[in-house]
Amino acid sequence: MNVTLRQLRVFIEVARRQSFSRAGDEIGLTQSAVSRCVRELETEIGVKLIDRTTREVQLTDVGSNLVATLTRLLTDLDDALREVREIGEQRRGRVVVAASPTVACRLMPEVVAECGRQFPYVTLGLRDDVQSDVVRKIRSGEVDFGVIIGPFVDDDLAAETLMSDSFCVVVRADHPLAGREHAAWTDLDGEQLVMLDHASGSRPLIDAVMTEQGVHARVVQELGHPATVYGLVEAGVGISVLPWLALPLPAGSSLVARPLVPRAERTVELVRRRDRSLSPAAEAVWALIRQLPRRTEDLR
Repeated sequence: MNVTLRQLRVFIEVARRQSFSRAGDEIGLTQSAVSRCVRELETEIGVKLIDRTTREVQLTDVGSNLVATLTRLLTDLDDALREVREIGEQRRGRVVVAASPTVACRLMPEVVAECGRQFPYVTLGLRDDVQSDVVRKIRSGEVDFGVIIGPFVDDDLAAETLMSDSFCVVVRADHPLAGREHAAWTDLDGEQLVMLDHASGSRPLIDAVMTEQGVHARVVQELGHPATVYGLVEAGVGISVLPWLALPLPAGSSLVARPLVPRAERTVELVRRRDRSLSPAAEAVWALIRQLPRRTEDLR
């Protein structure tokens, strides 16, 4: 039996409107097309469903029984299709996002939690990697997209600025800079510095500002993670320059952070491949991350 869904829906509409012409107006078909659909349905199932006269459309007993059954079945079908569509709108699947360590630590936990609340059908995987590895994984397709430190320019990757961040100096509470409301970059002159290494997206920016400000300081340690930097600063090995996103400072430590002036900014950017569309699930997570605060001051 080759009965189409279109034929069934047309028949239901004719029964509801009791008119071929009114049914056609409702569903956007000509009266002749509606009549043909009903006639094909009757031919396919081998029974007469509608008695036609010049003045009215009357359902046969078989037609009345079929309307009741079809109405229930089509309602169930519409509900099932609506549920599938809603799942699609909610997004479904696995999304993997790579982020630089300070971004992953400070911004992404809330994204992961909010994703679970808004998109229960999405499984979000987070990779915290140094910036060079984040970029490599975006290019290779190992991750759907990344969140990195900018400004970032690349012909193969598309970047969108998410928020701005600035820098602070981190010192022990007994250091002279700790008593100030803010510190100048030139105050770093002659200091021993404990810094994030060049795999960090921030380090080239910090080096450029210190060169511009004429700062001559000795970098005594270069490390991969802010937590290790804090430990060495607290031990008295040196002081550090970090982005505000690297905070908060460890609870119970003797460290303080002071803004560096003049203010130097870096950006946090969403990055994806230009030649590859994101899945609906990845698009949903991308949009969710875009709702983050625009400046780190809003996070303090």
